[in-house]
Amino acid sequence: MTSLVERHNMSERQKNFRAEYMARVRKGYRGQVHLGGIYVVGLSAIAWCVSRMVHASWEWLLVLPILFFSNMFEWWIHKYVMHRLVDVWAFRAIYHRHTRQHHQYFSDNEMTVQNAREWRIIFFPWRALFTFMGLGAPFAWFLGSILHPNAGYVLMVTMIGNYLLYEAFHYCCHVHDNWFVRNVPFINTIRRHHTAHHNMGLMMARNFNLTFPVADWFMGTSDLDRGLIGHVFNGYNEDHIKPELQPTIERFRRHDAPVTIDGPILDSPNGQAA
Repeated sequence: MTSLVERHNMSERQKNFRAEYMARVRKGYRGQVHLGGIYVVGLSAIAWCVSRMVHASWEWLLVLPILFFSNMFEWWIHKYVMHRLVDVWAFRAIYHRHTRQHHQYFSDNEMTVQNAREWRIIFFPWRALFTFMGLGAPFAWFLGSILHPNAGYVLMVTMIGNYLLYEAFHYCCHVHDNWFVRNVPFINTIRRHHTAHHNMGLMMARNFNLTFPVADWFMGTSDLDRGLIGHVFNGYNEDHIKPELQPTIERFRRHDAPVTIDGPILDSPNGQAA
């Protein structure tokens, strides 16, 4: 059987949507500039935070709990904002860009881009990084106030680093299959994990992480029946997909299942097709 991450069979709807979307991308857009701007700002912010630390030691231990909560936030915003229409302007914009654009552009049958102009549909707009830094700043100030200023800077470094990691991992999910994405630990895991999420029968209920699938394992929203270590190092392995999800996965790969622009028509919230 052809591996999930090696399928290339776009529906006519997906082909048409891609053509229409790219026709609307402004002529001056450059994917390399988009990506470069994100990383220049992000790495500069990290460097500034590190430069402000004074003899940091035990504060670096905070990286692990901060990463865990960042992973849970990543899961929450993906599940409850990116895939749920919330009547708040900013949330509506995120939902529209993600569910109604990104998930129409990519399906588990065709996940890849052909050129850098298509990076517009992969990476968040430049303002997203400033938004996340703004949201993190009050928490950093609070942590720095009750523990030590170094702790606040560690929080910001970890949050920004996790954001940059998110963009890098997401990019690796949408390039053509190659030795790097197929063999590098964590990258190969999230590539399969995210490809499964793009199945129209699963996208509203499964695989919301895009860095490490820790929250999906913890919250029971993974498509795999494995322990935590098995999830993190699963790679391209499809042997542990939950049996009850197989009929839904196969049905929505055929392009003829009941689906709307906002996702599949389901009879239950756990990813089972009507």
